[in-house]
Amino acid sequence: MTPPDPPPPEEQARMVEAILFASPDPVPLAELERRLPPGSDARAAVDRLRRHYEGRGVVLRQVGGGWAFRTAPDLAHLLSREAVETRRLSRAAIETLAIVAYHGPVTRTEIEEIRGVSVSRGTLDHLMEIGWIRLGRRRQTPGRPVTYVTTEAFLDHFGLASPADLPNLAELRAAGFLSGQGTPELPLKPPGSEG
Repeated sequence: MTPPDPPPPEEQARMVEAILFASPDPVPLAELERRLPPGSDARAAVDRLRRHYEGRGVVLRQVGGGWAFRTAPDLAHLLSREAVETRRLSRAAIETLAIVAYHGPVTRTEIEEIRGVSVSRGTLDHLMEIGWIRLGRRRQTPGRPVTYVTTEAFLDHFGLASPADLPNLAELRAAGFLSGQGTPELPLKPPGSEG
């Protein structure tokens, strides 16, 4: 018996739209493929939807390894009435987050070596509590130390599709982030490279 034909492309796009709209988290392409009827093309459906939402109030964005609807950037000011609790990160937390983002997966010892000072357990706990870092795999070295990596929530918060989208050293300097007096010269390596 021959399998039924897949739904038309428009219907596949509607299905993907429903899945993404109902999901609180970005949905990976593989998950969309799994949920769609056999023979469907999730990539084509996502591309169709992305084009459909261009220039509208919401846009379809790749966030980390998945896809999600987000408010169009030029309309973000309309949402400013929502109460947002802002908590400033300490300098230690910012430095630690930058090290994890640019050097991850990284161990606590490696973070301390780069910063030149010890890392308080509270700093790492705070970054994990807000969901920007998580425990990674253990290193296959003596003592099997745990590593830290950034999360999808970190990528989503900063509007990054992947760690490769982090600004490089030249871009940070051009934006004025590394030009101030007393700014630490953190050794940055290309995102995604091991070390």
